[in-house]
Amino acid sequence: MAADLKERTFQFSLRIIRLVNDLPRTYIGEVFGRQILRCSTSVGANYRAACRAKSEKDFLSKMKICEEEIDESLYWLELLKHANIFPERMLTDIISETNELCAIITAICKTTASKINKS
Repeated sequence: MAADLKERTFQFSLRIIRLVNDLPRTYIGEVFGRQILRCSTSVGANYRAACRAKSEKDFLSKMKICEEEIDESLYWLELLKHANIFPERMLTDIISETNELCAIITAICKTTASKINKS
């Protein structure tokens, strides 16, 4: 699972990089681009850090950062869609992937927290 999620979050980052590259070259496009690029690429970077955690508590702490960043990514993608900054048809797949990653990461956090609370 760890290798699969590492690859999936890496591919997610690449997709966001391409999306940001295609945003309109306006002030709003630049601001949105910086915001979504920062939080979206952070998901994979923090997941890799979590995989090197020294304890379950350290792992959970790093995974909670991933959870926050993937949720923020979803926020910016939804804002892009609803503000009509980027064509909705071009956002459908990436929003779906973001929702799936959010669900996976949230489940990992809940499972890990449950393990920690039982010990």
